[in-house]
Amino acid sequence: KKSEDDATYCWSQKVEWAFPSGEKRDLDTKKIELYSRLFGTELTGFCAFLGGAAAQEVLKKSGKFTPINQWVHHDEPSLVVDECASNYAPTFGSRYDYQIAIMGKDFQAQAANQRVFLVGCGALGCEYLKGLALMGVGTGRDGKITVTDMDRIEVSNLSRQFLFRQDDVGHPKSVRGALAVKKWNPSLNIEALEHKVGDDTEDFFNDTFWESLHVCWNALDNVMARQYTDSRCLFFSKPLLESGTLGTKCNHEVVLPYRTSSYNDGNEDDNNEQQIAMCTLRSFPYLPIHCMEFAKQSYFSDYFEFGPDQYETFRKDKTTFFEQLDSMGGDEQYRSLRMIQSFLEMQKDSSVQIDFALCIRVAFERMIADYRTSILNLCHSADVMEKSSGKKFWTGTKRRPRPVDWTGATTSSTDLMEYLYATAGLYASVWNVEPVRDRSAFETLVQELNLVQPEWEPPSQNVNLSEGDDDNEGGDESEKVEKLKTDLYSVDVSNLQPALPQDFEKDDDLNFHIDFLTVATNMRSWNYDIKASPRHTVKVTAGRIIPALATTTAMVCGLVDIEFCKLVLGLQSQGRDKFLNCNINLAAGSSNFTTFSPDPPVPIKTGLKSPQPETFTSWDKIEVVAPSAAEEMTVEQLVLHVEKLFGVSVDRVFQYGSTEDKAMYNALDKQKLDWDIVIDEDGKATASDGVFTQWPQLRMAVQMLGRLPPASGQRKIFLGQVERIKKSLDQTKEMFLGNFQGPLSKAYRTSYRPEEDEEEEGNEKQQYFDTVLESRNYVVLGVHCNSGDGEDITLPPIKYVFPS
Repeated sequence: KKSEDDATYCWSQKVEWAFPSGEKRDLDTKKIELYSRLFGTELTGFCAFLGGAAAQEVLKKSGKFTPINQWVHHDEPSLVVDECASNYAPTFGSRYDYQIAIMGKDFQAQAANQRVFLVGCGALGCEYLKGLALMGVGTGRDGKITVTDMDRIEVSNLSRQFLFRQDDVGHPKSVRGALAVKKWNPSLNIEALEHKVGDDTEDFFNDTFWESLHVCWNALDNVMARQYTDSRCLFFSKPLLESGTLGTKCNHEVVLPYRTSSYNDGNEDDNNEQQIAMCTLRSFPYLPIHCMEFAKQSYFSDYFEFGPDQYETFRKDKTTFFEQLDSMGGDEQYRSLRMIQSFLEMQKDSSVQIDFALCIRVAFERMIADYRTSILNLCHSADVMEKSSGKKFWTGTKRRPRPVDWTGATTSSTDLMEYLYATAGLYASVWNVEPVRDRSAFETLVQELNLVQPEWEPPSQNVNLSEGDDDNEGGDESEKVEKLKTDLYSVDVSNLQPALPQDFEKDDDLNFHIDFLTVATNMRSWNYDIKASPRHTVKVTAGRIIPALATTTAMVCGLVDIEFCKLVLGLQSQGRDKFLNCNINLAAGSSNFTTFSPDPPVPIKTGLKSPQPETFTSWDKIEVVAPSAAEEMTVEQLVLHVEKLFGVSVDRVFQYGSTEDKAMYNALDKQKLDWDIVIDEDGKATASDGVFTQWPQLRMAVQMLGRLPPASGQRKIFLGQVERIKKSLDQTKEMFLGNFQGPLSKAYRTSYRPEEDEEEEGNEKQQYFDTVLESRNYVVLGVHCNSGDGEDITLPPIKYVFPS
């Protein structure tokens, strides 16, 4: 209540067994005053968190998921860190007044000058761009947001990537996302890129770029890319904000330099991602999983689920169908009408019942259209674009596809016959026709049909090069829709045969579902030169495809926005306990809203004894600087330096992270300096014992030269063999000494520069290697060591810095 002097009074009571007891308790006056002052404020992150969670509760009215019991309490007192009144007041009507009231004017100034690298602009990326724009991040003179994404917008993205609209379909996600948030906050300094982030783009995302960042922010959909960005953050000591969604499940992780474990400290790989977010469906596949998803969501869905379902609605009640059609978007209308038209074309001769032979013919037409004609059209359009623009189209992960070629039932690829078998079987199920399951009988029937591959002709209009969900390949879509509507209005549905839509079932091995998905996946993989997928992998993957949900995405992104605010406030200096990770399942009720402090860095045992370091973390590296500005260290000096510093024996020195067998230094090669092969005046040969371990065939040659008489004609053969091995040994010694005693940078270049490829124009791999190496004043090396007693020693990577 308020007194006459307008002061505010509060009275508090104890709560026992969830009920007020009426008994007075002590009041935290400071907390109450703070609560009163901030009661009316809002934070972008909390709004997204609350909106996503609340929206999911509304959907639970259907009874499918477990609702929240009573409430979920999420508190972030660490955001209110300043009691200096002049820092949070007064405010002057800025769009950031709420943030200033909670976190202070200095927070807002620092947020404006943050340099953020957002990797990905899909469902997560759109939410993050929204949050960054509303928080005023990157609006200062020194601030900047860099967002990159190679994908282009597809129709299927529009339901959950809210920055995009129908007009954006086919355009780059990063570009259109940046334009959208720039309209919301014109002060935003944002750069949109279409570059892949990986070890093949380090000439673009170079050291200068990474060193300029304040934070890297992942919005990715695959483990490999996450591991790469994490490795860059480890090397450059940058914080990383990581998150992911899977249906109603989500998680986020805060990675702080030297204070928390990193993403790569975990054991996750792509094999664990058995449930796949729909946003990974790619226009230009480069992984097997992309082909699986395309086969499931485009081919199987259109031909055997969506198509028959639309046809049946049309057949049963034409009026109802057209009413439903008007509620669809233009692209979905075209897709629906086109599918119905294809089913009507199968019944052109109304006097003949659909039989299995017709199912085979339709399957053949689908095969030619999807795996040959569309591929040739795509390549043709890309070639036209290349000629007009002068820029290469097939770059990065875009692979130039190749078309299938049907030469006959007995001479074509087995995959083509397998496709006809599975697809015809599925069409037979749709039309309630008995399929031919015997393979020999099926092949005979295909031969009798005498199927002929039609001649390809260039399309009159170029295809959509995003090859997305929009099946319209040019022209006026609305005009095509109206023409199809007119054609269907005049159809007499009374004589149409019923169709049975196929509900996907992965566990019935007789329904052709998994057979079709496997061969459809692998034929698309063949088109794009991607590794084929075994049937069981397709079965497990296709059965677990779960679309991303806007509710989950908004909620988890809101939580990450809050963690970003903590970074700007500098709370990492107060320890990792100020930050929170989360694992949440919106479908499972209150008990599945789990937040927890990030784990500390994982200690890696070196195998050394004190006073040498007994452990290190993935954040650590050993820095070795050239002895002087004019003198570079040799490999031999580096080996001796490491051995002396840690009291170990060095076995190998190699490019850090390389899985190849190459090495700049190998102790086994050093042993070869003591090996020798000698041929005396009598033509007899002797060799060191070690030589026989490397070239075991030499033993017989040496023995035969000792036994055969001087006049034997076979001596020349064995002598030539010994001389060739001796020459090889001498070359090995010479090469080793050249690396071992020469400058370390030269040894690195000799060992790891890609070999010249005569088929590669301009030798781009060599040029890329040279560009990256010349842009840096260091190389990163791994070392394999032992204690001298045979015990393995593990050391951090070595950053060797060249003379300046």
